[in-house]
Amino acid sequence: MIKISTTYSFFLFFILLMFCHELKAQECPILSSPLNGAMNVEVTSSISWNNIPGITAYIISIGTTPGGEEIISRLNVGSATTYNPPLGLPENNQIYVTISLFQLGNIPEISCPIGSFQTVNVTVPPACTTINNPLNGATNINIGSNINWNYAPFATGYFISIGTTSNGTEIANNLNAFNNLSYNPPLDLPPNTRIYVRVSPYNENGIAPNCEEISFVTAGLAPLPNCTALITPLNGAINVPLTPFLEWNPVAGATGYRLSIGSSPFLRDILDNAIFSSNSTFVIDFEPNRTFFITIIPFNTTGDAIGCTQETFSTILGCGPFFDNITGELTFINPEINVPDEIGICLNTQSTAYTSPDTAEGFRWYKVISVTSETLISTSAEVNLSESGQYRYEAFNTVSQDGTVIECPTTKLFNVVASEAPTINSVRVTETALGLTLETDVQGSGSYEYALDDINGPYQDNNMFRGVPPGNHTVYVRDKNGCGIAEETIQQDLTLEGFPKFFTPNGDGVNDSWQYIPLMDTGEINVGTIYIFNRFGALVAQVDPTTRGWNGLFNGKAAPASDYWFKTLSSDNKQITGHFTLKR
Repeated sequence: MIKISTTYSFFLFFILLMFCHELKAQECPILSSPLNGAMNVEVTSSISWNNIPGITAYIISIGTTPGGEEIISRLNVGSATTYNPPLGLPENNQIYVTISLFQLGNIPEISCPIGSFQTVNVTVPPACTTINNPLNGATNINIGSNINWNYAPFATGYFISIGTTSNGTEIANNLNAFNNLSYNPPLDLPPNTRIYVRVSPYNENGIAPNCEEISFVTAGLAPLPNCTALITPLNGAINVPLTPFLEWNPVAGATGYRLSIGSSPFLRDILDNAIFSSNSTFVIDFEPNRTFFITIIPFNTTGDAIGCTQETFSTILGCGPFFDNITGELTFINPEINVPDEIGICLNTQSTAYTSPDTAEGFRWYKVISVTSETLISTSAEVNLSESGQYRYEAFNTVSQDGTVIECPTTKLFNVVASEAPTINSVRVTETALGLTLETDVQGSGSYEYALDDINGPYQDNNMFRGVPPGNHTVYVRDKNGCGIAEETIQQDLTLEGFPKFFTPNGDGVNDSWQYIPLMDTGEINVGTIYIFNRFGALVAQVDPTTRGWNGLFNGKAAPASDYWFKTLSSDNKQITGHFTLKR
């Protein structure tokens, strides 16, 4: 409940701006309406995004290019997750939306390009608008008042006529106010006079027809009060207590002040035009860690001050962060969490126990069932995980405030994936100029890593080892979640040195054909038919190792000079591959 007091005692407090908190990775919101990539979006559409926990305020920018701000430039909308552009959106345009995330402390603002969409092509004129200030039939209107009206859907501009008779135009004759929702006459309106106003919206398709004319009566000559500004807290202040003393500059000639406070620029959910006769008040029961928007309008018997701007401040209490006057540091009550994005469990086991690495007063673990449903599975630092899926982890500390214990949680979504021990299908050996390349083909459901010749590693994510010296080697494949290790030993029974690196089929009697050369110590042919491929993978020749070999012809024509690949099987049924060069 909001309580108002007109206590006039002077309230002093100091705001210290010393922050030293390390920026953590921050999730960005996504467009929820219109959806990213949507087509034919109405120009009257509001823009919505999902809420990100822990964000003090959202700053929205809208443009027709990535990161553009020509439609809306860095507007702070507080904690609101929906924004309705006051002038609508331009038709038949790609619209880009950027949301910047503001957090208390010296945490840098995070810019999130959250998506884009295409607006519809408007083919009809706009409808009429409604003049909202002065109201139709109003009296005692200040002669310096602006004329304000509401946005007309599909309008790209407005014509305004003002006169002292019905359909009169002597003050403004069908004046183009362009795409604005107000008009400030360059001269004061005549006093004690009935004024007639008509506003006609337009776009490229035409002008709204037969729009209603309104009228009001001006007051006599008298000065309006000027606007004021916050003294305590200052505009943009942070670390503001939950029960702040609000004070603003007194205004000469003002008989009172209208005070409106909201949790977004478009709401008055804290105070709605509350009237004060003095320039200060206490307001209690603000929510912690939020940005609030305040408008103060001085008034007198002539009317309200014109053009007063909105100001903001942010509260700091609750879960913090708190500024420690003794240490000079910023203290965060919410625990820091280090649970990984993914936790593995082993198939064919009853469950896997996982213990949180975090320091906190309390813990909760949830199994996510759907977008709106989850099941609590543990309230300790340890959780037993028995099935894959999405889970939510929450660690919290507590703080006592005004006799109430408040939980200060930090939460994170993570995935549980099921793993099993790997099975090695094969290890492919390929000779290169830098040595052997070993490529391991693995079967299994898991997240695997690879090591060569040492079961203790080092392990790598890549299943390929390059530049391996000739000889016998053992490949180890390990499940990252601890579900097992597989190994395969490669014995080089046949060296690749028996295959020439090049040949020159030019008829000079030297290297005119390409063929496997048996080992000199035995002379035994240890390979089967050799298949030769060009660099595009097309088979160009089959060579019996007992013949003279390939003569460099393909379909009766000389094959081009290039690199070629070969493949064969050894006598113990192991695959051998490599490459050579045909030179001309």
